[in-house]
Amino acid sequence: MEPEQPSPDTEHESLHEEPHLPPPTLWPIGFAIGIVVVLVGLVINPELISSIGAAIAIVFGVLWARDATAELRGESLVVEPERRQMKEAGDGMTAPPADQQGVALPPVDPSTVTRSRFLEGATLGLGGVIGGLITVPVAGFALLPSFLGQKQHKVDLGPLSSFPLNKWFITTFIVDPAEGEVSRRTAFIRNNGVVSTTDPKTKQTTQQPSFTIISNHCAHLGCPVQANGPTSDILKQPIVVEHTANGRVELNPVVPAGYGCPCHGGQYDTEGNRTAGPPVRALDRFDFEVDNGRLILLSTYSVSHVVGTGAQAKIHKYQESGPGEHLDGPEQWFYPLQPPHH
Repeated sequence: MEPEQPSPDTEHESLHEEPHLPPPTLWPIGFAIGIVVVLVGLVINPELISSIGAAIAIVFGVLWARDATAELRGESLVVEPERRQMKEAGDGMTAPPADQQGVALPPVDPSTVTRSRFLEGATLGLGGVIGGLITVPVAGFALLPSFLGQKQHKVDLGPLSSFPLNKWFITTFIVDPAEGEVSRRTAFIRNNGVVSTTDPKTKQTTQQPSFTIISNHCAHLGCPVQANGPTSDILKQPIVVEHTANGRVELNPVVPAGYGCPCHGGQYDTEGNRTAGPPVRALDRFDFEVDNGRLILLSTYSVSHVVGTGAQAKIHKYQESGPGEHLDGPEQWFYPLQPPHH
């Protein structure tokens, strides 16, 4: 009795009972690109770029879901036919033993790019591109503003006559009038008189005004340093008020015996040198210029230490660094990049 042959309908049903994977598609890549555009847009322009990214992600997500659910919706799957040439075995023919069939898989040249190697490289490359698209804009918007577009401010502190010779003042001023009181700063200022300077090329000697202008930002963590000495109330001297292009400038007379930080006990002498506590260097200073008889405050710079006092002081000057950063010695190697400060 011959075995019963399966009917074509039964064979067709058995094919559909087997699990099938969704066919290869590019929709997931488009969906991932849309998500990346959304994330980048959150940093650059949430309304425009994020909206475009959301639209891309939605379109490719719908197309991806549509392909993945094609069989559930009753659409027939396209199955590629077998392309190899098959040779039927005749009556009485059997397959040769395994040890006589030779190599099951032909050797692959190591330099040949196989499908698995290509997919591995493509996955890693796409992941790197997506990671770069997300990381580079975020890092750029976080770091570049510190290095680019820094506006240099000039602060008019008033006429030189407001700063008597060898008198100290706790001076408060506004750096940027457009920002208002949030840009108010404090400096300790003393008029040192004039100092003679000789041009090494022309050998001409000129008289230049000398001022000591010390920032009140502690070199430890940036807390506001205070003068250790009597001020206007005890000295019975009035606070001088100047109204300049930068706004209100207050000059509070003081006789400092040094400066102290109330946060962590850092102590400095009258030239700003560290004398005790956790600060790693001297207090920062301001550059200045004299314009039409008025004292103009310029950018700040950092100081490792000062030798001497007043107009004869030798200042070891560096580009401005943040609080707690070393300026010299091996420790400075840990702070290689310094954004400009104004």
